[in-house]
Amino acid sequence: MRKFILLTLIILLTVGLTCGLVFYIGVEGFLFAWVLNFILMMCVLIFTETLKPNFVSNYYKEKVWEHRGKIYEKLGINIFRKLLVLVGWEKLNKKANPVKNNIEDLTHLEYRTKQSELGHIIIFFIVLGFTIYVTIKFTFAESLWLIFLNVILNVYPILLQRYNRPRLQRSLKLIMYKQGRSHSTH
Repeated sequence: MRKFILLTLIILLTVGLTCGLVFYIGVEGFLFAWVLNFILMMCVLIFTETLKPNFVSNYYKEKVWEHRGKIYEKLGINIFRKLLVLVGWEKLNKKANPVKNNIEDLTHLEYRTKQSELGHIIIFFIVLGFTIYVTIKFTFAESLWLIFLNVILNVYPILLQRYNRPRLQRSLKLIMYKQGRSHSTH
């Protein structure tokens, strides 16, 4: 019951902040698109941290068509990764969430990829809704910042999680295999 109340409060907070943003800034332009994305990121992070889903869906498993990330490389995921390094996100993220090459840390990091992907999917669809509204109510040109920032702040992070997760899973399997071998030789 407590979790349900917290999740409801988080949703109400998100709606309230978004309505305030619409009222004070409007729905057009860069400032709205930028602030909307960051309000949603903050609220969705709190939501997913509170919800703590199990992520047992097959959706989170690597698909055959993903070809070990080749499709994401063709879509420019390596350029996006370099951009994250350039703006300092990678360093900040590693400092806040240091990872050692052990099962516990890699398992937690693999879980965080799913949590991050879910968050960015939620935000993507909310921003897409605003994009459609702005396009219909105003013009396509007025929605360009929403589209651009949705791709940079949500689509590419989703692709990055889908690119990284199979690598983490292979590392986990390798570590577990090595540990299994070392226990069987003693």
